[in-house]
Amino acid sequence: MTEIHLSEEHEAFVTELVKAGHYRDVASAVAGGLRLLQQKNEQFFTLQKLIQEGLDDVEAGRVYRYESAEDMLKDIQQMSSEKKTGTGY
Repeated sequence: MTEIHLSEEHEAFVTELVKAGHYRDVASAVAGGLRLLQQKNEQFFTLQKLIQEGLDDVEAGRVYRYESAEDMLKDIQQMSSEKKTGTGY
């Protein structure tokens, strides 16, 4: 197993988690932290990809223009309704 070194603050935090029964040992607490970091990393890259898709759509002219926020809201509600019923988009 890989050896890791924790700051005193992190070591105290992990020790408290183990003492409180949230994890059975230090290794499982660190593994839990790494799982969360991995999830956040995946979310970050997914958001980055979606932002780039949006920017690409804008650059290609694949955008909707609305006269007002109310018009946009009506369109969103209509798309939502059609998606729920399977009649559109």
